[in-house]
Amino acid sequence: MEQTTLNEREIFLDIATEAVMSAGVILQDLLGQLEKIEEKGRPGDLVTEADKKAETAILEVLGRRVPHHRILAEESGKLGAIESDYLWAIDPLDGTTNYAHSYPMSAVSVGLLLGGVSLVGAVYNPFRRELFRGARGLGATLNYRPIRVSKTTELSKSLLVTGFAYDRRETKDTNYPEFCYLTHLTQGVRRSGSASLDLTDVACGRLDGYWERGLSPWDIAAGIVILEEAGGKITAYDESPLSIESGRLLATNGIIHHQVSQELNEALPWLKSFYK
Repeated sequence: MEQTTLNEREIFLDIATEAVMSAGVILQDLLGQLEKIEEKGRPGDLVTEADKKAETAILEVLGRRVPHHRILAEESGKLGAIESDYLWAIDPLDGTTNYAHSYPMSAVSVGLLLGGVSLVGAVYNPFRRELFRGARGLGATLNYRPIRVSKTTELSKSLLVTGFAYDRRETKDTNYPEFCYLTHLTQGVRRSGSASLDLTDVACGRLDGYWERGLSPWDIAAGIVILEEAGGKITAYDESPLSIESGRLLATNGIIHHQVSQELNEALPWLKSFYK
């Protein structure tokens, strides 16, 4: 990133870290103590006071440290200086449905984009006390120790993860076929309910690949740079360059990337033939 120095990226990474840790304390305190759970429109698309309070904490940090930057927040929308090239994409509680059920597979995700490219990211799972960090040219870490993607070379020996979008009840464009098909071709496909943690789990080698549709920039902005700095690869389903606004991505250890991309194209025809 020629527009920023390594020192600037280190500073931005520290800001992202401060933000996710501040929000993480709130999520720890409120787990199992929620008084109100609401739906934001679609069934299953939940918001709680934990989301809102965690977002307020993140906005306080960003407002104090980078008041001249733009912000895209899941609950508050677009904020900040519209003329800035920097955009902070924040998800104060990625995995709200999990959290609302006291299922502690949730995280805080704060990523910084420059020109639509993920520059810096921090993802914190306060229940496992796992802090993932990454920045262009600075590598990726878990609790400040370097991480790398897996070395799995065969799809048949891989463990994948995916997620299902909130609009799955309203559209035929779902990833159900891919889920079923790839379950047959791999050692398994998991569904965590947190896109940021799916990306970081691929980054640290727990999983070998991840694909999903229906994503928002705040879901993936932080995880993208962490995964790529850990040696992984992220593209569109067809291996073309990723557009973060598209809502679809394929992320792997890089080695099985082409294999997964090819099989995603075979999923729907397979499913139709399977149920003939």
